[in-house]
Amino acid sequence: MAYDLDLKNRFTHHPPGPGQPAQYEKVRAGGLTLAELLEEVCPSSPELTRAVNAVDDAVMLANAAIARRSVAH
Repeated sequence: MAYDLDLKNRFTHHPPGPGQPAQYEKVRAGGLTLAELLEEVCPSSPELTRAVNAVDDAVMLANAAIARRSVAH
């Protein structure tokens, strides 16, 4: 079943392939830049916390996409 294969892929360790560590770093650096900008321009608030958490989630999901789909550029 295709769904079962996707579950196995989601819950399997994916060691970095060629070029992937650099991709992860680019994603993390972009996330940090955005999070720092948000902290600079937004007042301390629950909304800011949620925005930074959303950036953190986006970075983790993007890195999962790189790991799980073996995207190499």
